[in-house]
Amino acid sequence: MGTPQMNFIDATIVRSGNDYGIQFGEYTIPLPESKNKKNILSHFVGKEVVMGIRPEDVHDEPEFLERSEESIIEAQVEITELMGNEIYLYLTIAGTSCVARVDPSSTAEAGESIEIALDVEKIHIFDKETERTITN
Repeated sequence: MGTPQMNFIDATIVRSGNDYGIQFGEYTIPLPESKNKKNILSHFVGKEVVMGIRPEDVHDEPEFLERSEESIIEAQVEITELMGNEIYLYLTIAGTSCVARVDPSSTAEAGESIEIALDVEKIHIFDKETERTITN
């Protein structure tokens, strides 16, 4: 099948006080300070953006989920593909098809709903209109 370099999900930048988050579907994930250099996110509050996350930055291992409670979301597993020392999970997240590259110890099975967590430090945000990088 060939794994994509990055997953893209339509999202919106939201703000609460001095904190920023990225919202898609029913989820709002807080963004770390490192994503808001020069207060760049303030220009995009309420605007549609595209969130990018690489397959290797989408996790299902229990230790990562424990450390990343704020970025846990639910995903439907469509297909699992064992690729030697890793498993590709073909997922649906908030109505969007995505791929996760996970540890071969993953117990995810096609047809089930699982919890995954995004590595928030690795989230990329693009301007939906210009396709330029806002933050990465």
